[in-house]
Amino acid sequence: MLPWAEYQALLRAAGQAAGEPATESARTALGQLKSLRESQGQSLEQLARAVGISPHYLGLIESGEREPDEAIKRGLARALGVAGWESGS
Repeated sequence: MLPWAEYQALLRAAGQAAGEPATESARTALGQLKSLRESQGQSLEQLARAVGISPHYLGLIESGEREPDEAIKRGLARALGVAGWESGS
C-alpha cells in the first residue's frame, strides 16, 4: 500500500485522474468480474490478495460501486489471465 500523497503523485505522473470514467468495454468486462473469478475457482480473498487490494474493495469493484484505477485493472487482468482492461482497450 502507498500513502495517499504518493498514490496521487503516481496518478499525475501517469497522466491519470482519480475517478476517471471507464470506457464502455471496460465497464462490461468489469461487470463480468465476479463470474469470471468464480468460473476460475478463485475466492474473493484469493483474487484480492493476488492483486494487492482488500477483499472488501474487490467486492465493491465487483458490485460496480467502485471504479478501479488502471494499475488494479492490470493486476486483475494478470491474475485472471485475460486481456488487459486499460483505458481505450
